[in-house]
Amino acid sequence: MAACAYCGTTILFGGIKDDDLRFCNDECFENGYALVIARSVSDNVVKREANKIYNGACPKCQGIGPVDVHVSHRVYSVLLYSSWSSIPNICCRSCGLKSQASNALFSLFCGWWGFPYGLIMTPIQIVRNIFGMARPPEEFAPSEKLENLVRIDLATQYIEEKSMPPPVNDV
Repeated sequence: MAACAYCGTTILFGGIKDDDLRFCNDECFENGYALVIARSVSDNVVKREANKIYNGACPKCQGIGPVDVHVSHRVYSVLLYSSWSSIPNICCRSCGLKSQASNALFSLFCGWWGFPYGLIMTPIQIVRNIFGMARPPEEFAPSEKLENLVRIDLATQYIEEKSMPPPVNDV
């Protein structure tokens, strides 16, 4: 199975391929340009910014951290239409659990009603949420997912500003 080059979500079916990169949807594909810039961002800068987020207050509830990436998964289906997604949430463990539990319940009630993907994807997304709730990110340091999102955010800021060069390796 492939992983989205932008958000890291496992791609079970479909996706968009561009050279050696694969994306889970159009939005991730459009954000793919940031990946090229992100490769030049210094590891030290990324680690410093990721640690600020990790040790800061939760952006959702303003509670104490650690703050990391908690991915929740959902599926919605109606007859022949099905849509599923994975949503990375930068938040504390408590907010991450709430998001995963609510999306598991949403999928349980709204996911089954499409053929054939609703029947296939609903149990997959529910199980992914259960595994996410059972396996939290590392509790002693920012996860690789958080560092990747920070790296991409820094690259996106550079693209939007275009006035300053991307942070380079400062060894």
